Amino acid sequence: MSRQAVPLVGTPAGAVRGIRDASGERYRGLPYAAAPTGAGRFARPVPHPGWPGVRDGTRPSPTAPQPARDFGRLDMSPYFGPGWVPGEEYLTVDIHTPAADGSGSRPVMVFVHGGGFVTGSNRAALYDGSAFARDGVVLVTVNYRLGIPGFLDLAGAPANRGLLDVVAALAWVRDTAACFGGDPDNVTVFGQSAGATLVGGLLATPEAKGLFRRAIVQSGNGTGAFTPEQARRVTAAAAAALGVEPTAEAFAAIPDERLLAILPALAGLDLRTGTATDPLAGLSPFSLVLPVQPADALADGPAADVDLLIGTNTEEGHLYVVPQGDVESTTEADLLALAARTHAHPEAALAAHRAARPDGTPGELRSAVLAQTLFEAGTTCMAQAHARMSGDGRTYRYAFGYRSTALGGRLGAAHTVELPFVFDVADQPWLHGDARLLGPDPAPAGLAAQVHGAWAAFARTGDPGWSPYDARSPVVETFG
Repeated sequence: MSRQAVPLVGTPAGAVRGIRDASGERYRGLPYAAAPTGAGRFARPVPHPGWPGVRDGTRPSPTAPQPARDFGRLDMSPYFGPGWVPGEEYLTVDIHTPAADGSGSRPVMVFVHGGGFVTGSNRAALYDGSAFARDGVVLVTVNYRLGIPGFLDLAGAPANRGLLDVVAALAWVRDTAACFGGDPDNVTVFGQSAGATLVGGLLATPEAKGLFRRAIVQSGNGTGAFTPEQARRVTAAAAAALGVEPTAEAFAAIPDERLLAILPALAGLDLRTGTATDPLAGLSPFSLVLPVQPADALADGPAADVDLLIGTNTEEGHLYVVPQGDVESTTEADLLALAARTHAHPEAALAAHRAARPDGTPGELRSAVLAQTLFEAGTTCMAQAHARMSGDGRTYRYAFGYRSTALGGRLGAAHTVELPFVFDVADQPWLHGDARLLGPDPAPAGLAAQVHGAWAAFARTGDPGWSPYDARSPVVETFG
């Protein structure tokens, strides 16, 4: 292929023009599905019809409709990106490749962003693919439907439309990766937070069979799906706030701005039922909606044929209490209320946390309860279930323990702190300062190379560099 100044690639949907820089080639805003407009916001994704001529792949696409997010004293803009950038065609991917030479030989990594199922996009600064391209990996980052269009359970609409978007993106990658130098038979899908929970959902999704070879679940929840009964409560509240029937037809007539305006009315819903606690502790009214949790339904999807790398950070809950000042303000009553929301036997759960942290304040114990509920318990269930199913050393587990020095050194190894190390951007100045994710101190020498290197090695070979995890040998590799 000629090394023209402006790279041009032919794909099944049409030709696309990108940008070349020192790290490789970038192609942005490529649609993997038709624009979800009108009633289409509540339908299955359908293939994009393609385009005539040459598409401009030098600029990012619009983003899914989403509200602004505020994390108190902590600047989380590198994580959330620009927020809602209006435009119809936002079911898109960005690609960063060493070279779009059509070789079809390089490992492909497909990243699914987090944001509580309501926010985020592939435009976030944290998801820069330069280091992956530098190391011979084709990185694909995905946008998907969020909030009400993505996850509200509605009569007349398929469930889990945001998850179906990710399935459609993976099908697009299968059909298109070789055009950008990627091997469609060596695809690793990875995600963080809500994105990790979606990746866990893929492992139990029949439609995802054959679309990826490996999966990485970073701070997700293999038991974080809502039951249909819980989902009906959210749907009823949304319909009441809008004054419409709880059907796809009724919601299709509502503009995106109005759907966003009612989200505060859905905050804090009591989702406890006779059979289930709230797996998201009231932090989001949206999740996957499934009759069986993904960790218990792996036999339904591709999990048995997929290598899995899965883990959490050691102080996940700090993100939800430190920036907001809740470490200091949480009372015993607050702590008990949280435990009652998230545990069938709250007193016993708190007793276990107190035994593990005998000097813990109510705020510190609140962080621990959130960490266990949102991430740790579901991660353990998923790791154990996959190890039993795969049975041949295909499960790997990690813990990320580097403590950010943000907010006076109190943020610690909180949720999201591993991301700068995974993407090898931990030295970027926009991550450093007391109110920024990594704090004022420089990142430890070599830690980003270690973490990023493990992720890239896993994508290449299925081996991140340590022993597998199983019931007989529950190995957990600790970073930082």
